[in-house]
Amino acid sequence: MPARPPAAVSCHVERPLDDRVWAAFSRLQAARPGGFAIAALTRPPDPEANEDEVRWLERARAAAARGPFGLHTHWTSPSHARPTVGDPAERVRRELAWLRERDLEPTLFAGGGWYIDEDVAEALAAAGLADCTATAFRPSYLPAGAARLGTDRPTNLVLASGARLLELPSTHSLGMLARGLAGRLTASVIHVYFHDTDLLEPLRRRALQAALAVLGRFRARPTDLDTLRRELADAAETPFEAVYEKAPA
Repeated sequence: MPARPPAAVSCHVERPLDDRVWAAFSRLQAARPGGFAIAALTRPPDPEANEDEVRWLERARAAAARGPFGLHTHWTSPSHARPTVGDPAERVRRELAWLRERDLEPTLFAGGGWYIDEDVAEALAAAGLADCTATAFRPSYLPAGAARLGTDRPTNLVLASGARLLELPSTHSLGMLARGLAGRLTASVIHVYFHDTDLLEPLRRRALQAALAVLGRFRARPTDLDTLRRELADAAETPFEAVYEKAPA
């Protein structure tokens, strides 16, 4: 019998100040379905939206105590993830500094709307984070020609500066996982992601819990993104431009 592939789970925590969303995510993260320590890739409070920083910090620290913790940047607004103005890399550096000044140490990153560019990648590499923005598939809601990072296996991205950024791509959405469990899971390292708002829908919430239970018990070896970050630190290298789909000029 072939060895089970390692599998990890992350949640894009986009509405941490919504009490219903937060309660649902907190329950799920504490329950560790399938034995998975779910990584909380969390959107910081937006200063222009006047979000409650004190309550946000309380909740972020609780999530970080239960599993890996990462940054999930929304560049435009809480409800608009991909950048429309400004310097995306500078926003990432600013948010990382804000978190660290408050004794939160993110180890992971996922760009909102699956956005990343090489300047953002350089900022992440300099900060010592691993990235989870790449996907093994093209998200269907991305506009045609939208830039994205695509790879189906962990790799060290070689950047223009010569720096390396460990990429831990997202390989399965909830729907993809459910379909994969009915057949064959082909990823060498499985990384399931979902959004905290998925948990508001009872059917999706139950489907996620059931799928993770089956995945962890029968189909994969449960681990977490921080463990993978350490175990795969010496993964094979890939030039950033080889897996980056640029937007047309």
